[in-house]
Amino acid sequence: VLEEVSKIPFAEVRTYESIARRIGSPKATRAVGTALRKNPYPLLVPCHRVVKSGGGYGEYSRGRQVKVKLIKLEKALKNIFCLNREKAV
Repeated sequence: VLEEVSKIPFAEVRTYESIARRIGSPKATRAVGTALRKNPYPLLVPCHRVVKSGGGYGEYSRGRQVKVKLIKLEKALKNIFCLNREKAV
């Protein structure tokens, strides 16, 4: 699970369900959540990028508000760098 979550690109999210499918256990969404809750490296293995299928953020070992802020920060940074890259061309 942690290896698969490590592949999520910066500023993007995936669902618990999609991670479960990618590891070959499509019905193991709760197990995915459990593995992410036990993640010893929450910023190196970006478990904050995994969200609920219904659009909710879900839980996070550092608190839901931290998860929301991290996702929004990454999206803002990506927008800044993409805009700067376009201006430089």
